[in-house]
Amino acid sequence: MSESAEKPAVHNFIRNIIDGDNASQKWGGRVATRFPPEPNGYLHYGHAKSICLNFGLARDYGGACHMRFDDTNPEKEEQEYVDSILEAVRWLGFDWGEHQYYASDYFDRLYLFAEYLIEHGLAYVDSQNADQIRARRGNLTEPGQDSPYRNRTPDENLELFRRMKAGEFPDGTHVLRARIDMASPNLNLRDPVIYRIRHAEHHRTGNTWCIYPLYDYTHCISDALERVTHSICTLEFEDHRPLYDWVLDQLQPLIHWHPQQIEFARLNLTYVVLSKRKLIQLVESGTVSGWDDPRLPTLAGARRRGFTAAGFRLFTDRIGVSKSDTWIDMAVLEECMREDLNLAAQRRIAVLDPIRLVLDNYPQEQREECLAPNHPLHSEAGKRPVGLTRELWIEREDYQETPAKGFFRLYPGNRVRLRYAYVIECTGADYDAQGNLLCVHANLLPDTKSGTPGADSVKVKGNIHWLSINEAIEAEVRLYDRLFRVPHPGTSQDFMLDINPESLRVVQARLEPALAQALPEDRYQFERHGYFVADRRDHNPQQPVFNRTVGLKDTWVKTT
Repeated sequence: MSESAEKPAVHNFIRNIIDGDNASQKWGGRVATRFPPEPNGYLHYGHAKSICLNFGLARDYGGACHMRFDDTNPEKEEQEYVDSILEAVRWLGFDWGEHQYYASDYFDRLYLFAEYLIEHGLAYVDSQNADQIRARRGNLTEPGQDSPYRNRTPDENLELFRRMKAGEFPDGTHVLRARIDMASPNLNLRDPVIYRIRHAEHHRTGNTWCIYPLYDYTHCISDALERVTHSICTLEFEDHRPLYDWVLDQLQPLIHWHPQQIEFARLNLTYVVLSKRKLIQLVESGTVSGWDDPRLPTLAGARRRGFTAAGFRLFTDRIGVSKSDTWIDMAVLEECMREDLNLAAQRRIAVLDPIRLVLDNYPQEQREECLAPNHPLHSEAGKRPVGLTRELWIEREDYQETPAKGFFRLYPGNRVRLRYAYVIECTGADYDAQGNLLCVHANLLPDTKSGTPGADSVKVKGNIHWLSINEAIEAEVRLYDRLFRVPHPGTSQDFMLDINPESLRVVQARLEPALAQALPEDRYQFERHGYFVADRRDHNPQQPVFNRTVGLKDTWVKTT
């Protein structure tokens, strides 16, 4: 996306802070943000909000957003996740240019900074195990208790820390803790652990290190080394800001840069779970087919489902940025996708539940072309021919032997228009011995073809879509819906019990021949049915596979 130095037209509290900083030249007029994911999973919808915010601010203020991986836990991180994160950010329409970094880039300096803290009595090696440390931490009403190792001398601590680095101790034997205040009302300042032993191979540094820094120590230093100006994170890190500031204040003689941490409300979206633990459970249990299952709220899944990057950007603009936690209805995201797809997606015809319609008075060998617009809002997109023949596919639901009240489609004696073609009059239907519908019969009314002078001579209330049996292609169509059937999964029971059993239905549909040329990720509106995309993994011209992205309208009753 192109960068622009123009002041954004729509403001929020973060933009107001940046405007004030620029007016005072606090950072010399610079704006540098960062997006710092952990490479231990796939990005989800919540990350899209953070990506659009951080990269969008950098773009709008003519600055830079750094793409930085917080790769400090080698036991959970893989290159696969790094690659998927980079792909997702690019897909959303953003680029980091030369600013791609890893916390592991700074392991040498992070270690030296830790030695500096030890030498100045600001950090110590604690030989308690994790349970003992937790027991002495205290709680919101009781202060913590000093570790029995808190008063080791700097020389003792430095020797132990260097031996930790040399690999002399097994995991869990020692940790390095910041020496702050065990009585602080902020639990994050009660001598937090900043280094731990992990004998595990790192996906970038191999076995060079066996001690690894923790996030609260690492990310503030990374921000400072990269000269980030505004370190934007979600509200759960608000209580961590004093620790962010403490670390940088102590290291000021060495680093000389102190970014400002700003917190905003994370995305809370109905009908999904965004917990990494729960997403992993859905994948590993086989409830979904993988990290890119179109029902899963990962960006990989969203892309495969046919959600658009522009739709996500519209969504993040629409919900705004605030300091208060609120719930956003899934319908808002789906409507943003509809708005984008309505403008961008060409129209095509699909019959999802086909039943045969025979035009008894239409000659057996005759064929004629009817013209259908590629996009009703863009006349420049032109029209395409759709072949009309004696036998057609129509939707099974478009016929009722005994019509319900308000049913204006096919039933004996009723007239409807074949969309883009003629008016027909239904004469009846054939059934098998078990009463199953086999085919519908009708007669075509001449001189009523759409686009001809006599087209409106016969008035009808119903309009149905159709395809020639001779020309339609067969395809697998996956009808995706929301993965959960309740707005807040897991509120009253195990979230797995709230799975929507109708979240996926697969049908063998008939599509118009033009769709045989569709490429993976090509998006269309299937008339009457909604927006669909050619599956990016399984689709090919010989075996077409389309996924439903979203219906033409919201069919979910609001229950929140």
